[in-house]
Amino acid sequence: MEKPGIIIADDHRLFRSGLRYIIDESRKYQVIGEASNGAELLDLLANVTPQLVIMDINMPVMDGIEATRKVLEKYPALKILILSMYGESEYYNTLLDLGIKGFMLKDAENEEFFLAINKILSGGSYYSQELLLNIIRKKTTSRSIKLSRREMEILELISHGFSNLEISAKLAISQRTVERHRTNLLEKTGSKNSVRLIIYALKNNLISLNEENRR
Repeated sequence: MEKPGIIIADDHRLFRSGLRYIIDESRKYQVIGEASNGAELLDLLANVTPQLVIMDINMPVMDGIEATRKVLEKYPALKILILSMYGESEYYNTLLDLGIKGFMLKDAENEEFFLAINKILSGGSYYSQELLLNIIRKKTTSRSIKLSRREMEILELISHGFSNLEISAKLAISQRTVERHRTNLLEKTGSKNSVRLIIYALKNNLISLNEENRR
């Protein structure tokens, strides 16, 4: 069985080399390309089809924000994981609205890094607890709503990054039912996507961030 292919987009060659080594050593994934900026990434994607792009934010020529926008316009199903520095939180809201599948700090432990990759490639998402809290602190409080017991169960599992398929298996219900509940949750909370839903739930104390549960 072929290993999932990953492209690394970062302007620091040493960082790319280190990340490639870590990924290759896992023996679960393979790095099929590297790019030093967004323009190179777009050129690369014309010739190779990865399952995941690991993207830096600050890059020359074309930064990670513009690259994410252009990549997802052309390849909307492509999964993108953003690796960032803590001080780049001003960009997260834009990236979330563009449709990235996850973000985490560059100094995260290897265990968290592979947890994020696994969740994203399994159809879920992964957003660093530390970075989520940073976003929440900067947003105003939203209106509260009432959710059913089943909606609360599904919301909790969404917050842990589980995919619809995984949620359906855990709750012994169909994927279609999960999709319907997810859609209802997005509509009730006025959220554009799952991470916006998680942010809403955290701000209104519907869920709490617990790293042990997220694993």
